[in-house]
Amino acid sequence: MTGLLSLILILGGCAMLARQALDERFGPTDPARYDQPVPPPRGMSYHGDVQPILERRCVVCHACYDAPCQLKLGAWEGIARGTSTQIVYDGTRLSEAQPSTLFVDAQSISEWRARGFSAVLNERQPTPAANLAAGVLARALQLKQAHPLPDSAILPATFDLSLDRAQQCPRIEEYDTFARENPLWGMPFGLPGLSPPELATLTRWLELGAPFEGLPPLPAPLLTEISGWEAFLNGSSLKERLVSRYLFEHLFLAHLYFESDGQSHFFRLVRSRTPPGQPIDLVASRRPFDDPGVDPVYYRFDRERETIVAKTHMPYSLSPRRMARWRELFLTPDYRVDELPSYAIELASNPFVTFRDLPVSARYRFMREEAEFTIMGFIKGPVCRGQVALNVIEDRFWVFFLADSDLQTLRAPFLDREASLLALPAAQGSDAAIIGPWREYARRQARYLQDKSAFLIQYASTRRPDLRWIWNGDGENANAALTVFRHFDSGTVVKGLLGGPPKTAWVVSYPLLERIHYLLVAGFDVYGNIGHQLLTRLYMDFMRMEGEYNLLTFLPLAQRKEVRDLWYLGASQEVKEHVYGSLARFDVDTAIPFRSDQPLQEFYAMLQQRLAPVLDRRHDLSSLTDTVLRDDLEALAALRGPALSWLPELVVLRVDQPGQPAHYFTLLRNTGHRNVSSLLREGRELLPEDNTLTVVRGILGSYPRAIYRVPRPELRALAGEIGQLASEKDYRALADRYAVRRSDHRFWPVSDELQAAHLQQEPIRGGLLDYNRLENR
Repeated sequence: MTGLLSLILILGGCAMLARQALDERFGPTDPARYDQPVPPPRGMSYHGDVQPILERRCVVCHACYDAPCQLKLGAWEGIARGTSTQIVYDGTRLSEAQPSTLFVDAQSISEWRARGFSAVLNERQPTPAANLAAGVLARALQLKQAHPLPDSAILPATFDLSLDRAQQCPRIEEYDTFARENPLWGMPFGLPGLSPPELATLTRWLELGAPFEGLPPLPAPLLTEISGWEAFLNGSSLKERLVSRYLFEHLFLAHLYFESDGQSHFFRLVRSRTPPGQPIDLVASRRPFDDPGVDPVYYRFDRERETIVAKTHMPYSLSPRRMARWRELFLTPDYRVDELPSYAIELASNPFVTFRDLPVSARYRFMREEAEFTIMGFIKGPVCRGQVALNVIEDRFWVFFLADSDLQTLRAPFLDREASLLALPAAQGSDAAIIGPWREYARRQARYLQDKSAFLIQYASTRRPDLRWIWNGDGENANAALTVFRHFDSGTVVKGLLGGPPKTAWVVSYPLLERIHYLLVAGFDVYGNIGHQLLTRLYMDFMRMEGEYNLLTFLPLAQRKEVRDLWYLGASQEVKEHVYGSLARFDVDTAIPFRSDQPLQEFYAMLQQRLAPVLDRRHDLSSLTDTVLRDDLEALAALRGPALSWLPELVVLRVDQPGQPAHYFTLLRNTGHRNVSSLLREGRELLPEDNTLTVVRGILGSYPRAIYRVPRPELRALAGEIGQLASEKDYRALADRYAVRRSDHRFWPVSDELQAAHLQQEPIRGGLLDYNRLENR
């Protein structure tokens, strides 16, 4: 301990001396220097010259909450804000952390300095020499130029590329020591350096003091459309205000865009203290249902200023048709709102209390009609890294939805009676205890399952479940069928039924869909303590089980427990009873005529047939017109078993054929699990023999683990080599042949072509892919 204290004192003394030297050479720091950016000189544009380089080379690792050192390079304001040693994704913190969302929790760079963020731009004398010598960003680029990556396929162990690596966030006065100790850690870290023209452009920009011209003005027609929407969302009646609150709490993470806007500007719906027509005075809060502290609060459209990245991009379109639909759902029906609900967290965190006045059918249709977006919230929302939500789900499963029926009418009074049992962990706040609250939530869930079982049994006594209970998308809506993939600590949701029949599937009802949203999106605080995060993870078990229970009710009564037991190999009887048994019961047989001894597979086939008119098939291999290519890819997709354990969870596959544009596909490894109900035993509950591989057209996912570049004639050979993998040595041989590793001199050209192809294929839905999880194997 004495030695460690001495080292800390020595390092602190060195940093102090370095700071004094910088002060003597370039003057003292001015924390407010970048509160107002300087405009670029004639011939230079941040948006035209600098931003494209930053996006292609820097934003691919520095975006979202998991940006190293919270250095967000997707906006000028993020660069000027700089770095923080505070780790956002910390599942062990005992107390809630101070939020640090860019553009939300502070409105100037000097405010960020007061909150502990350190500059990466020079904040001393604004001279060209000082701008380069006294800026961390400039020094990091220079370090990479002086010390490029070693000439080896696998980077040495001195490169810590693990997702939970220790943060290295040196201030400028510490940078000399950092560079001496880590000469290979220049930027971009663990990737090839910039080209000479790219480096020259960024160096010149930094030398000039990082000038920024601001955002270009919005087109006048777009401003008119925004004005109309803000008027719609800020009606004065209690009914309008309650509806707008509901819409905001479900859309606060959306990238809203207008179908009439050919340039696809994106906006966020925010709460403001100021009405439309005045500058936005943002209400900053941990959760969208926190008390805004002002009455009335106004809902406004705030322009998105950060680069669009795939891992947080959730586009949602607005149009006159959309507004008319919302009026039809929420404002036209005849119901009364006599009093606005409270913002007290124990009430506001429970949507069945807060929005009890809104028609249940309207709420369900609103969420279900854009179900991909709704489910995407827990894939890409506050749990951006994903493990809180994702180690509780299978690696691939299908999602279906209950149809509209008189069941929805009967459900409203049932939900009113059960509302207190449907309380969610956010009611405990962000500094939550664990044991006491968890016991209470488990007790309430058990009671709710029993009440729900009795309610459904009574309803189904004269209306036994059949295929008509499953929503068919009203014959036109592709949101009726979704596929969810888990890639260990990230995930993907997409329209369509991808891959072969999965191990399990969910049938989602309104109460389940709403609770998932308020558990993992509206109610989850990424800055919360370990209690909050653990309660959220444990509660999500209930959500998965309930979705699976809903599906089991369509199978023959005598075979439901047999299917349940296959899903939950090795799980305790208590867990199984929550899925189907003494707690979650349904003693009514299905009205579906099953003809085989494989009812689950038969049911999947029936659902595929029922939903065939609306299924989104753009990612299906069956849609390929090149039958030979399709056969070779299907040979890949047919791979099963332990060999796949050596494969990364998500691989972007580029297939090259002379004279043709590259074809892109995605390989998604689905890890076999005995069950996913254990929080601490996940690595010991694997079934490698049940591993499968899904191959899809286009690029899915946000975090490629590897990029393979394969000549068209070698696709069959790739399938053969993957099928024979039995060791890390085998995988390295495969990667030597096909992988474009992070150390490869071709990496950036291949990356540029990949990113361009993705955005071309998905001009609205696409965003920059993230390279934080690229393997080094």
